[in-house]
Amino acid sequence: MSVLLETSLGDIVIDLYTEECPRTCLNFLKLCKIKYYNYAPFYNVQRGFMAQTGDPSGKGDGGSSIFGILHGDKDRFFPAEIQPHLKHNRKGTVSMAMSGGTDDVGLSGSQFFITLADDLDYLDGKHTVFGRVEEGMEVIDKLNESYCDAQGRPFRDIRIRHTVILDDPYDDPAGLQVPDQSPLPTKDQLESMRIGEDEDIEEQGDPEELERRKRAREAKAQALTLEMVGDLPFAEVRPPENVLFVCKLNPVTRDEDLELIFSRFGRINSCEIIRDRQTGDSLSYAFIEFDEREAAEEAYFKMQSVLIDDRRIHVDFSQSVSKLHTDWVSKRMASAGQKTMGGFDSLQKRTKYRDARERQRGDDYDLVMDEDDRSDRRDRDRSRRSHRSRSPTHRSDRRSRNDKDRSDKDRSGRDRSERHRSDRDRDRHARDRHDRHDKRRRS
Repeated sequence: MSVLLETSLGDIVIDLYTEECPRTCLNFLKLCKIKYYNYAPFYNVQRGFMAQTGDPSGKGDGGSSIFGILHGDKDRFFPAEIQPHLKHNRKGTVSMAMSGGTDDVGLSGSQFFITLADDLDYLDGKHTVFGRVEEGMEVIDKLNESYCDAQGRPFRDIRIRHTVILDDPYDDPAGLQVPDQSPLPTKDQLESMRIGEDEDIEEQGDPEELERRKRAREAKAQALTLEMVGDLPFAEVRPPENVLFVCKLNPVTRDEDLELIFSRFGRINSCEIIRDRQTGDSLSYAFIEFDEREAAEEAYFKMQSVLIDDRRIHVDFSQSVSKLHTDWVSKRMASAGQKTMGGFDSLQKRTKYRDARERQRGDDYDLVMDEDDRSDRRDRDRSRRSHRSRSPTHRSDRRSRNDKDRSDKDRSGRDRSERHRSDRDRDRHARDRHDRHDKRRRS
């Protein structure tokens, strides 16, 4: 005795143990005959374990035996027919799901399951084995490989489309009404749908358009990740359309020069040449923020490859959102009462101040000396050069006279000796300068 189940994954033929479990097989055959299982989903699929169905609503807590349909809710369930020699030892075993009952005897209704693996011995003695899958084992494998949520519900609907009785040895119970055609899906069955079995979830269309959509989704996912880690103020952030990126600049080009050149296209909010944080040297690229997008577009078209300070510049629209991110961070820190760190503006100010100070110091050193001081400096330099020229011979003579004493002196002693000689020379030159000055005064 057998039944054919037409499912959305393929056909399954189940042979029934009518002699061992007559009441259970009668219940199953008559439910199939009245098309009770039509459109019932496999709502609980556990990989490597079992696939459960038999509840037309798909909620998992419904269903009734054929006796309950004929006689009312009092006969919704009937006692299980567990046979010790019928075991769950092979894939494709068909058993009834239990509902309540006593400790010794469970109750069967309409729900049943099909095992998806061999040797499930721990189910023996707990569920009524009433059949086995004889044809359609490839469908069982597809059931086992279906993608499901945490509760075991397949994301794509897997349903029993139709049931066909191949051999029925039982007479129909009194009052059994067999429909002439398959009934339409109920409201509960329609509401329980997820992805329809015939619904194509693969995108269709031009391959280039599909690739563009794929890249857009990946970019959005990456932006959301950056937003979560705090690298972007918000995922939908876009580069400003009024900011130009200018590169290939001459290192000598200044901010004010670049701003003056580009200002003919419109009002400029900021013009900043990016510089090295340590040295302050130009990195040969800049960002120019216009007040209006139209001005930036005009500058983009007209300033491409223009010669500035003997360099042909390259102009493009900025793809950076760092300024927006910096403003966002500054606002957040300001709202939290924290001080923000100085950016390129403060660096440029420090660099300009340092350069001006060094230029002033280099230009003014000689201006604070009179002619006599300059002649004294020249005499002192000549004396030091002559002293350095004599010192090697002088040191060699001293080593020859007193090698033991020279070997005992440390570096600090030699430094003190050189410093004392320099002091004596400076004093001697000072006395000579004083004598010359005194002679000129007397004459």
